Amino acid sequence: MTHFRTPHDDARPIVVTGVAGFIGHHTARLLLDWGFTVVGLDAFTPYYDRRTKECNLRTLDHDNFRFVETYVDSAAARAELKGAQAIIHLAAQPGVRDSWSEFDNYTELNVLATKRLLDHALEANVHRFVCASSSSVYGDAPAYPTSEDAPTVPRSPYGITKLAAERLAVAYALERGLHTVSLRFFTVFGPGQRPDMAIDRLIRAAHLGDSFPMFGDGSQIRDFTYVGDVARANALCALADLAPGSVFNVCSEAPTTLNQAIEIVETVTGAKVHRNQGAASIGDVKRTGGTADSIRAAIGWTTRTSIDEGIRAQERAVRERLAMLGAVA
Repeated sequence: MTHFRTPHDDARPIVVTGVAGFIGHHTARLLLDWGFTVVGLDAFTPYYDRRTKECNLRTLDHDNFRFVETYVDSAAARAELKGAQAIIHLAAQPGVRDSWSEFDNYTELNVLATKRLLDHALEANVHRFVCASSSSVYGDAPAYPTSEDAPTVPRSPYGITKLAAERLAVAYALERGLHTVSLRFFTVFGPGQRPDMAIDRLIRAAHLGDSFPMFGDGSQIRDFTYVGDVARANALCALADLAPGSVFNVCSEAPTTLNQAIEIVETVTGAKVHRNQGAASIGDVKRTGGTADSIRAAIGWTTRTSIDEGIRAQERAVRERLAMLGAVA
């Protein structure tokens, strides 16, 4: 049976990078709720509005939380690793489309920064390093549901940088003895989702009567995975005794087309989504869909929230935000 450390076993803090982001603040909040001390790092890179991230941070108002605004490979970040029991590394430059034109930035933030953080973790003798990877590393998989031993042939510069970071984490486990775990997230959604992502844009379009820019015909399939479930996978992997260099899918195992997701949003909001259809984005795969057998066997993790339940929770959060801004009645 897998052993999970508790705050009584190890009272040292857990460092969460990208803590002001979508997945980061959910992960930190869960760890705080479980009784752990959390140090959060975030540089507020300008991919989307800083105010959104500051709102995320406000959910982490807790005596056991401390925030440091810094890049993950800075001297300040290096100092915070001393005495930490684990790192959950979620800071990254997201997005497939921009990665074609801004590859230097993606390489710096997703690959080089991860390499430096791994060095700092090794130096600080951190017990566990959880690295956020992505289903984009698979590209067009030869079979579905896709397992971790499938070929990795990413179709975008973004996917290439995520695979490089993941491979670095595995190399540090095999050659340097650092206990790393890499988690391949599949299309994460839920309250606080980044404003550039599909479900958030769909809900806002439904409430505001705006058109939804749809890349492709909506038949593309995604394995939508609820952010609360992803946060739990992050936390459990940071606390579990796992084989160094482990790589796990984090997925719902319930592939859904974009058109089906739109129908759910329309049902939940009671409003029609006006679609502005365009060409599929270069580098976007037609389908993702994973199996969570490996992580289920290793730590007993499985998703608990369906796409219907998750969209309802996300719609409530978006509606509250829009009402606060005076955008809806």
